[in-house]
Amino acid sequence: MALFSFKKREEKESLDKGLEKTRESVFSKISRAVAGRSKVDDEVLDALEEILISSDVGVETTIRIIEKIEERVSRDKYVGTSELNAILREEIASLLEDNNNGVPFSFDAPLPSKPYVIMVVGVNGVGKTTTIAKLAHHYTAAGRKVLLGAADTFRAAAIDQLKIWSERTGVPVVSQQMGSDPASVAFDTVKSAVASNAEVVIIDTAGRLHNKINLMNELSKIKRVMEKVVPGAPHEILLVLDGSTGQNAFEQARQFTAATEVNALAITKLDGTARGGVVIGISDQFKVPVKYIGIGEKMDDLKIFNKTDFVDSLFASNNQ
Repeated sequence: MALFSFKKREEKESLDKGLEKTRESVFSKISRAVAGRSKVDDEVLDALEEILISSDVGVETTIRIIEKIEERVSRDKYVGTSELNAILREEIASLLEDNNNGVPFSFDAPLPSKPYVIMVVGVNGVGKTTTIAKLAHHYTAAGRKVLLGAADTFRAAAIDQLKIWSERTGVPVVSQQMGSDPASVAFDTVKSAVASNAEVVIIDTAGRLHNKINLMNELSKIKRVMEKVVPGAPHEILLVLDGSTGQNAFEQARQFTAATEVNALAITKLDGTARGGVVIGISDQFKVPVKYIGIGEKMDDLKIFNKTDFVDSLFASNNQ
């Protein structure tokens, strides 16, 4: 029990540190905006709206949050600024999509399918390959047999990088030469996974956005060939976004959710940015749950997203 408590505290401290820039740069501004005021009025709400938009929560989501707070102010007639943080926390948490219908996810939880096939999508430079390596590490540490597929065949560097991570994590990778058919690599990977009794398959894909039709066709073809081997595959289509890019991340989410059935998000590089509000806006606007967040470079710095812990960490300075 003591070990569990220590682990939980360690995880909380790690998350608090990872979200430090967002908390200090953005959410501490809220305290300053309400300083010296006794009630939530139009001026306070205007200041709050500006703070949320500047933190890349997004205009639509910010308006939704402000409207919810206005409703509560109107209903309760008098809402003091001391209550604003609690209300804001509740409203932000309510906008974050739940993973697995509220059932906590863990890497050692029973898999809904064997092999469980994850197709990872996202543009170059967002931390896609590193995220794949970290997922492989976590699943392996949980006792899973993992297989990687290098289906981003348009860049030799992508194949080489995945091979390097394969060696570091001790997880085998299926690859072909640069320029090969990505669907062929995915097919071979899933077939190999079935033959070798692998439990988790993680497929890398190319992330070119210059032509959405080509992207859509390519991802659809990869899905079709994998489904021939494992019905229902891929079970998870994980979109990786760089949290530090702010509004660019919104645009990438828009493109990829239009091109394929994204059902999970991984938002990386949150430790190096004050734009952590992007997690809230993207989850709300695209109705896709954030499954993982990246808050550092170490293997264990890819965290399973927990919306309660996330919101608590954003407001951590207000709890102390």
